[in-house]
Amino acid sequence: MSNISVIIPALNEQEPIAGVVRECLTTGLPDEVIVVDNGSTDRTAARSREAGARVVTAPRGYGRACAAGVRALSPTCDIVMFLDGDGSDVPAFMNQLVDPIARGTHDFVIGSRTRGQRESGSMNFQQILSGRIAGMILRLLYGVRYTDMCPFRAIRREALAKLNMREETYGWNLEMQMKAARCGLRVLEIPVDHRRRVGGESKVSGTLRGTFVAGSRIIATLVRVALE
Repeated sequence: MSNISVIIPALNEQEPIAGVVRECLTTGLPDEVIVVDNGSTDRTAARSREAGARVVTAPRGYGRACAAGVRALSPTCDIVMFLDGDGSDVPAFMNQLVDPIARGTHDFVIGSRTRGQRESGSMNFQQILSGRIAGMILRLLYGVRYTDMCPFRAIRREALAKLNMREETYGWNLEMQMKAARCGLRVLEIPVDHRRRVGGESKVSGTLRGTFVAGSRIIATLVRVALE
């Protein structure tokens, strides 16, 4: 029986975060849910605790939040799952992500929002296009097929440790996918449903500045990891 930990990076997500934590727990899969408060100025941390999560903190930066969550994992954790705190990911798909790893057939399973059912307005054109382009480049580099850079993913803890993750901002997800392919991990992509965020504003697609900053970090990560 695998021990599963869920890591949820969250920055000013006081509206959706409690519901996200409860949805994860009601699946009966995770042994722990860790919310990483990424410098929130609202009640994200308090509402996470009230819903049953363990809360740790990290300086601003999506990759810093993910790394802080990994450092906080229980010693008994076998499988690590990541998802966003805005309510857009659907925890009902957690079992489909975890099961191939628990069975021993795969090391890294990533959800594809573009192959699943998407609520209208849940993803913008730039997000879909960037995922497709990154997927084509990674297929040329490593022969692995990705169609998305979805944050909803699960990975064997031992495999994650081998990746030596370094990215501190929005390139974390892409770095993981590139290094997983390069290291020869057994990778599987499955369709997952995707919803509009429950409340608040997207830190990436909600503003022109956010889109530009995230895009530049992703490009920089692609170049850095490809040249390593």
